[in-house]
Amino acid sequence: MPTLAAFAADPAQAVQPTEPQTVQPAESQAMQPVEPLIQAAQALLEDQASHYPQPVEIRVDAPRTAQAPACTDLSFDLIGSGQLQSRTTVRARCRAPVIWTLYLQAHLSMPATYFVANRRIRRGETLSLDDLDTREGDLLRHPSYMTDPSLIIDWIATRPIGPGAAIESGALRAPDSIERGQAVQTRISGPGFTVTSTGHAVESGNPGSTIRVRTPNGNIVMGTVIDGHWVHVPM
Repeated sequence: MPTLAAFAADPAQAVQPTEPQTVQPAESQAMQPVEPLIQAAQALLEDQASHYPQPVEIRVDAPRTAQAPACTDLSFDLIGSGQLQSRTTVRARCRAPVIWTLYLQAHLSMPATYFVANRRIRRGETLSLDDLDTREGDLLRHPSYMTDPSLIIDWIATRPIGPGAAIESGALRAPDSIERGQAVQTRISGPGFTVTSTGHAVESGNPGSTIRVRTPNGNIVMGTVIDGHWVHVPM
């Protein structure tokens, strides 16, 4: 075993100091800017909103996790049914050079004037302008609220509507439509003859639609709604 004296006599056997090693940092990867994502999501929502009857107000939040590599191939779509809602999620998907997905939350509203009943309306009543008041609200939260008076006035209530309650599309039927259970007149025609009778509608229908009618003897026939009273039954 070499002694300290041997090391001193032969400097070549002495421990040589190690040169310090410099670690080269990896090239930093460019990150995807957030603002273009927000702008693209906003453009997608504005395009969808252009098909709605009232202007839609839109605000898009930045994604919660924005640490994604820069993307050269982006696509955007809506999560869910594709219908605009007060809270709508937009999905941003990158296909190159790195595959990733981010979600952006959007807040939307469609302010509009809608109609409410100013008195208690009974089922089967025909509505007039005197029965209505107006309110302001968000139609994205309440899409069934009626805003067109031409689809309310002279229409018939299919259920009771309380004072102050919004007039909803499902609560009315057209004046020339037929309601389920309603007594109707049937008209059966053929070459050179026409026979009229009575019956009860098994289902509701608007003019031009086909409904089932129960005849006085209990048979079920199919017919086309002519108006609020008549059903044509072909031979």
